[in-house]
Amino acid sequence: MRILILGGDGYLGWPTAMRFSAGGHKVSVVDNFSRRRWHVQHSTGSLTPIRSLADRVEAWLQVSGNEIGTFVGSMEDADFLERVIAETLPEAIVHYAEQPSAPYSMKSREAAVETQYTNVIGTLNLLFAIRDRVPDCHLVKLGTMGEYGTPNIDIEEGFIEIEHKGRRDTLPFPKMPGSLYHLSNVHDSHNIHFACRIWGLRATELNQGVVYGVETAESAEHDRLITRFDYDEYFGTVLNRFCVQAVIGHPMTVYGEGGQTRGFLNIRDTLQCVELAVTNPAELGEFRVFNQFTEQFSVSQLAELVRRSGEELGYGVEVRSFPIPRIEAERHYYNATNTKLIDLGLKPHHLGEELVRSMLRIIERHKGRVIERAILPTTRWKPGELLGEVEAAERRP
Repeated sequence: MRILILGGDGYLGWPTAMRFSAGGHKVSVVDNFSRRRWHVQHSTGSLTPIRSLADRVEAWLQVSGNEIGTFVGSMEDADFLERVIAETLPEAIVHYAEQPSAPYSMKSREAAVETQYTNVIGTLNLLFAIRDRVPDCHLVKLGTMGEYGTPNIDIEEGFIEIEHKGRRDTLPFPKMPGSLYHLSNVHDSHNIHFACRIWGLRATELNQGVVYGVETAESAEHDRLITRFDYDEYFGTVLNRFCVQAVIGHPMTVYGEGGQTRGFLNIRDTLQCVELAVTNPAELGEFRVFNQFTEQFSVSQLAELVRRSGEELGYGVEVRSFPIPRIEAERHYYNATNTKLIDLGLKPHHLGEELVRSMLRIIERHKGRVIERAILPTTRWKPGELLGEVEAAERRP
């Protein structure tokens, strides 16, 4: 197949590009290097020393013998995006090219506007380009479980059957996002659903849980192929952050009681899920939603798992409660359905102590690159200062 990866320089985009290329597909990637730019702006960076996209593509050609095409530009530039699609004529498009951070989206008016514009306008430009250039193409869009929030009912996969005043219908599942980033994904979902209903496009939205890990089968073939590993306040996910904190001797930052529960999956399973979606496409006019996670954990459960795993390797790991920067319930009901990808053949890599220890060993090799000041949260969902609360928490025994 001809496959176009949007955001192909990113944490998930680059491993996805290699996976499809290794499978014999003709792969092209688009990126504007915004994640790299955001890290420069905040004086942070990937724990792993990632190479430039050009160097990665060259290394992949040397390792695999396969070429990956590259296009540098922004999805917000409709003319650029349409030219890329007209040139590549993709049969499938995997869309990762968004600002993916809840804290970043909440830190200022400018960051919120950038998030909404990048994500919503970029996706709208894409839908028009698909309609006008490749209407049979299958769009696979990475969404987020954060669109749903934490309702006091089971979370279905995108849609819910409702009975109201004696009548029944299947409607989109209600959305209660907790950040302006997650809200931008809700807007994306509505726009994609509209394009499928009205224009007859085909799309699969993968509402992904929290991803952890760094190594994939392809990235393990050469150091120049490794993907990024973020642990900072803005772009680091909770398990990655806990593992880095364990290795460098920093107390694990559990927000509040740590009862917040979410879906999680290994980066290798993200690649499995995307591959299953691409190779089992939606029908024309169909908008599918798959909940993409393999297990559910609370923050405190993850902290305990990292503590035990770290101690096995000789790390003295401390778990400490920090003020909650977000607006979220510390304890809540959470039970999400995730059967559709399993039915397509997903074989999960379950999280356990051995897998965590493997992550800790990778982090140990690069711990000299950790920028410790970037770990603690400074962005608060409500107006007011968080720094003073964090400093007070650090002083507590």
